[in-house]
Amino acid sequence: MTPARPSLLRSLGRALRGRCPNCGGGAILASWFRVNARCAVCGLRFERGDEEEHDYWLGAYTLNFLVTETIFGGALLLALLFTWPDPPWRLLLFGGGSLMVLAPIAFYPVSKALWLAIDLVVRPPAPDDFQP
Repeated sequence: MTPARPSLLRSLGRALRGRCPNCGGGAILASWFRVNARCAVCGLRFERGDEEEHDYWLGAYTLNFLVTETIFGGALLLALLFTWPDPPWRLLLFGGGSLMVLAPIAFYPVSKALWLAIDLVVRPPAPDDFQP
């Protein structure tokens, strides 16, 4: 039997904690860069794409890209506002480059978990998405 469908906020909260957005029990990630195949508690299949759909995680990558660009843009704007009229261009160049490399790596597992939560709300799990 499948658990009751959680709300968007509950799913997102569970995903931010790294737990299954459906039941809140099992861990989504096996490691920083690897998603578990299924939830250990409710049996939900985390790889939700079809056999032909090899780009299921494209939404997670896009979410990661948007968050990284927003962080970079905000940090650049704040740095320019606080140091204007003489901004430290060299520091901004190397700091911004470092931020653009490190932010997507740091946000990677969160983006996968959030994308799974969003997908479960938009496209509820079918009975065949579960394994006892």
